[in-house]
Amino acid sequence: MFAKEYERQLSKYNALIYRKNEKSEFYNGIYDRWKYPVLTRQHIPLFWKYDLSPETNPYFMERLGVNAVFNSGAIYLDGKYYLVARIEGNDRKSFFGVAVSDNGVDGFKFMDYPILLPDTEKDETNVYDMRLTKHEDGYIYGVFCSESKDTSVNDLSAAVAAAGIVRTKDMVNWERLPNLVTKRSPQQRNVVLYPEFVNGKYAFYTRPMDDFIETGSGGGVGFGLCDDIEHAVIDEEIITSKRKYHTITEAKNGSGATPIKTDRGYIHIAHGVRNTAAGLRYVIYAFATALDDPSKVIAEPGGFLIAPLGRERVGDVSNVVFTNGAIVNDDKEVFIYYASSDTRLHVATTTIDKLIDYVFNTPEDALRSVDCVKQRCELISKNLEYIKSRG
Repeated sequence: MFAKEYERQLSKYNALIYRKNEKSEFYNGIYDRWKYPVLTRQHIPLFWKYDLSPETNPYFMERLGVNAVFNSGAIYLDGKYYLVARIEGNDRKSFFGVAVSDNGVDGFKFMDYPILLPDTEKDETNVYDMRLTKHEDGYIYGVFCSESKDTSVNDLSAAVAAAGIVRTKDMVNWERLPNLVTKRSPQQRNVVLYPEFVNGKYAFYTRPMDDFIETGSGGGVGFGLCDDIEHAVIDEEIITSKRKYHTITEAKNGSGATPIKTDRGYIHIAHGVRNTAAGLRYVIYAFATALDDPSKVIAEPGGFLIAPLGRERVGDVSNVVFTNGAIVNDDKEVFIYYASSDTRLHVATTTIDKLIDYVFNTPEDALRSVDCVKQRCELISKNLEYIKSRG
């Protein structure tokens, strides 16, 4: 029984790993969606989950199961695509694993071991959603959510979120630095390190929060500077991409992937959240900041860039798409890695030129229905004139 079941599961795993991905029929001119998720719980190696000894596991049972593989940081190194995925065990604890692909759309395979973070934060219970930044100081930094129990209240669900920081030069050996401290924000999630020094300082995009779930007085995506990455303290946060009433960012918003540098500005691929009768709905949107002032938003197209579609709407936390990783390769192709419903990881691909066109030429949200209709009528009028001119 053991040998037969092991061979059957190994065959299924290999078929998944070596399956070729293909573009879906989805079209909007901005990006291509790919048919198959790039990472799922089925991508986890068997030797991460099963005891492979028939003496100690005669029924070939999962000993350490995996529930989901989703929100992933991403980086392009030496012609390969690296994802640092959030892996959630059956026990609800999340951890990080590094998966590598030659082409960025399929064939992702996990390294032999997950990342064992240095145990420097003794109150930390859970870690997740790492953003990767190749900084000009020579290190690759990972900034992630470090979660611990809120001991100030008698509530087992109460938690405290902070921004953890690690760094590496080889994606194998990771140095843990002290968590980020923001003096004016009690909690932090969705923090991204800017890839360049700003006035000789390290720069972060933050998400100020009053508590673990609600942003409270946090008005949007923040921006702040610190002198020393090894003891990172931010005194002041400037709000960049603001939350706005009756938009996709009404409930909250936060940075996603590390900003992408273009000749027009840095393009940010972020997430926005609104309340619905069915609960929170997460979508992905884009905006741009100035090359000479990373806190200044210079373009922000209205509406979402990516929203959950079809089967993406179903999962552990339904009606959600979320990104914390994107890659630009040597050919200026852009790979946006996004998770759906806290369950699996997908990829959408575009180019730098298309992203620039989308971000800088798509109208901003007009904020009122009557003005949004005027926008659309102007587009219709222009198009009807064009159709008429062509006979």
